[in-house]
Amino acid sequence: VTHSIPACIGSMMINSKQMDNESPVSIFAVNKCYVTVQDGTFFDGSGFAALVREGYKVRSDVNITLEFRTTAVHGVLLGVSSAKVDAIGLEIVNGKVLFHVNNGAGRITTTYEPRGTNSLCDGKWHKLQANKSKHHISLIIDGNLAQTDNPYMQSTSADTNNPIYVGGYPADVKQNCLTSKSSFHGCLRNLVLTKGQQAELFDLSRAYDLRGVFPHSCPGAEH
Repeated sequence: VTHSIPACIGSMMINSKQMDNESPVSIFAVNKCYVTVQDGTFFDGSGFAALVREGYKVRSDVNITLEFRTTAVHGVLLGVSSAKVDAIGLEIVNGKVLFHVNNGAGRITTTYEPRGTNSLCDGKWHKLQANKSKHHISLIIDGNLAQTDNPYMQSTSADTNNPIYVGGYPADVKQNCLTSKSSFHGCLRNLVLTKGQQAELFDLSRAYDLRGVFPHSCPGAEH
């Protein structure tokens, strides 16, 4: 077993002696247990999760689905970017959701703008689907569709072979399809990337780098 247990542990006794959890000799990547807890991964607004160290190839088609919950009006959701210009990016900016794609010819953006500035940042769960199909891109938020015409119709493939950054990214990493540097503060769950018939559910506890991210444990209310 190479992964820590995603759980809360309390009232531990060894040889009838109560262990003191409150003042341990050393501690690493252990968070407090929440009184009310939901499925999901908590992002404290300071870091990111890095997935697929060997590189994720976006190419011509990808469909991204996830659920998010936040009270912050800014935050990176996901980015995959080559060192050149090819990249995709999902972010919340001023309470709007932006999906950016660059297939090499130029960045195009689809924006979902809710009626109220805070209606997506109300601390409730929202469903997001971002779809790139060759040069077409679209966003569906809670069943509402947003899409944009792409003037670069000849350019269809985002040639990436780079990690997927979720909820933020390191300062020394270039992201061509993100405008924000703000790390996400809130909860994410059910992150799935689909190519053709191949759907992949990403377990954030198996990220190769986690900073300020607490998998499988989402506080029942923002704190």
